[in-house]
Amino acid sequence: MKAKIVGLLKEATTPLSGEKISQDLGVSRVSVHKHINGLRERGYSITAGSTGYTLEDEGDFLYPWEFGERAPLIHYYEEATSTMTIARDLAESDCPHMTTVVAQRQTKGRGRLNRVWDSQDGGLYFTVILRPSFPINQVYKVLFTASVSLALVVRNLTGINATVKWPNDILVGEKKLNGMLSEMATQDEFVQYVNLGIGVNVNNNPSKAEPNAVSIRDLLGQEFPRRKILTGFLDSMEERLKNKDEDVIAQWKQYTSTIGRPVRIQTTRDVLEGRAVDVNSQGSLIVELADGRLEEVFHGDCFYQSGEAQES
Repeated sequence: MKAKIVGLLKEATTPLSGEKISQDLGVSRVSVHKHINGLRERGYSITAGSTGYTLEDEGDFLYPWEFGERAPLIHYYEEATSTMTIARDLAESDCPHMTTVVAQRQTKGRGRLNRVWDSQDGGLYFTVILRPSFPINQVYKVLFTASVSLALVVRNLTGINATVKWPNDILVGEKKLNGMLSEMATQDEFVQYVNLGIGVNVNNNPSKAEPNAVSIRDLLGQEFPRRKILTGFLDSMEERLKNKDEDVIAQWKQYTSTIGRPVRIQTTRDVLEGRAVDVNSQGSLIVELADGRLEEVFHGDCFYQSGEAQES
């Protein structure tokens, strides 16, 4: 009902009377008034005049009813320890493909290699639960699909020149716009689920916690609706996974800033330095070491080193 009322108010060009809303939705005016008050309590700026209700500002809300047909799959929290923790419980309870946990803020947001992800108001923090029909040895496609999808959504919606950094960060210039981590469960030879936890710096100020980070608001000079980013990403992921995007590595290479760069790769067991020369068909980064040997890195954190990128 809230979704329907918000939809009517957004479409209206003049104040909308309680009587008109009740007629359109087939509910009593008392019920309309109750739902209007509920929306106000959740932050919607709805004024009431002699001729009806007016939505003064659409706001930047992430409530389930803001996502149309996706609403049943959206689990929204004002505050969560980590969307990944909630998503794991949902995934283990057999929730549907594309179920999404989104939080206004996280108290214990996580990054890769057990780092903390600063999760203040204004950022976009969510975990999407995916059930791709991939064998275990192709799970890398999910991660590369997510990187390409998010980079293109940012590019298309904002005009920002977002690039992908191996394994799955989004950069603007040398600054980090998002972080991504994944957890998965398998059964026999196939993936049971992949949980993708994503944090995007949208309207927050990430530089306080991470000097080498940037937000969309910083780049545009104005706030940008987080809902558009999330909707665009979910739509893109769902479509690409449905079509089993076979050339995702090739697409990733079109938008990467990693290949040709001097890099330092940190894994849970080792650190190596060299020049990133390629990403192979399995998603591994190929690093040329100082002695000319090529090292294949399947998993790790990538840091750009000083020095100019070279054509590979």
